[in-house]
Amino acid sequence: MTDKPAFIIAATKSGAGKTTLTLGIMSALVKRGYRVQPYKCGPDFIDPTLHTLVTGNTSYNIDLKMMGEACCRTTFFQHGQESDVLILEGVMGLFDGGEASTAAVARSLNLPVFLIIDAQSSAESAAAVLKGFETYDPRVRLGGVIFNKIGSSRHRDLIDSALAGRSTVPVIGYMAREDMFHIPERHLGLFMGSENPLDAQALAALAASIENNLDLDRMLEEAGSVSVQPPPFTAPLSAQRKKRRIGVSMDEAFCFYYQQNLELFAREGFQVVPFSPLHDKKLPADLQMIYLCGGYPENFAANLARNQSMMASIQKAHTDDIPIYAECGGFMYLCKTLTDNDAVSHSMTGLFPFHTAMNKQLRRLGYRVVTLRENCWLGNKGDVLYGHEFHYSDITSLPCGENKNKKIRKLYRLDNNYHEGYSSGSAIGSYVHLHFVNTPAVFRHMIAKIDS
Repeated sequence: MTDKPAFIIAATKSGAGKTTLTLGIMSALVKRGYRVQPYKCGPDFIDPTLHTLVTGNTSYNIDLKMMGEACCRTTFFQHGQESDVLILEGVMGLFDGGEASTAAVARSLNLPVFLIIDAQSSAESAAAVLKGFETYDPRVRLGGVIFNKIGSSRHRDLIDSALAGRSTVPVIGYMAREDMFHIPERHLGLFMGSENPLDAQALAALAASIENNLDLDRMLEEAGSVSVQPPPFTAPLSAQRKKRRIGVSMDEAFCFYYQQNLELFAREGFQVVPFSPLHDKKLPADLQMIYLCGGYPENFAANLARNQSMMASIQKAHTDDIPIYAECGGFMYLCKTLTDNDAVSHSMTGLFPFHTAMNKQLRRLGYRVVTLRENCWLGNKGDVLYGHEFHYSDITSLPCGENKNKKIRKLYRLDNNYHEGYSSGSAIGSYVHLHFVNTPAVFRHMIAKIDS
């Protein structure tokens, strides 16, 4: 058992600079020689890839709603074994999200919070905001505050004066407005780490700015320490560890997946085999299951449509009764057509007789508790699964007769009163991204399907 500094970086609201400053703090600590273990609060797929870009270590989601408290605690404390510092980036504003909020995670893991306040267009009022966050929930300990987007030394002095005698929260530093640290974004969020939205020069400049403007030594001191320990041996659910290969889509179009899901597959004896629906001509050989992740198929729809040999390979796997699991973007790829952001329709794989189309407005966002409406290879009727959905596309109306296709079944009853999740032969597709860590028995059903 080892004690190590650990803390959460949070903000008063979205858009306050939380991700940029988190990356800067991680980068500065790495430059100092620390091994940083990153985490992300919430269901985010993108920020963890940016953490990995900076630290070189896999970033894990910590999500009370999908994973449950016990799994969150296990994930956080056990993955810090090889690190020197554990840093968790929050989600939205500190108290936003109820039971899934950053504050709830801070209470659950007993971690101090370093709060980022966007001080642009305010001065004394920024101090009042800090006082409100300091007193709102005494169970959440603020280890320090960082005031972001400071315009001048006079701006800083005004905040300093307003804080005098009114707050006991240590000021870790003030960050000036810096356009050079802007991370490009699109409809689903920031660019992925694999796209290198911050090159080595920008990261070095960001780390230098953090060193010059924040008191990292004070930050580590106020963080305190937590105890991490090796994970206990966990026996696989499958009694027979047969050699099984699962093909997982991993490229520019399909890049949204939970790392823990892949690690659970590996624990159950699966060899995770990456493949690219964009670039590969066919599926890898000898697969027992296919996992099509979410991502940005709408941005690459023309190239996906041109790769007819890959779609034919997936269609053959479907005909051969190989289990195919698809989420959000992967589900769109398995439908009949995809209409992109320019209103151009592209032919897709056609395992489901649906047409999907991108919209200008967000269509669905939120956590989902999924109850299976009937037996399938994800579980039995009445079993509960946990996930999240966030998408701009939707299923459009079907041509006459296709909506009466008897081979398509709705598998999911969602807690928002929607019936969703579709089955077509061996394929299951849905807009919901499922996290399996809190429902590991799902692997028993998958393996039973494979071995049948």
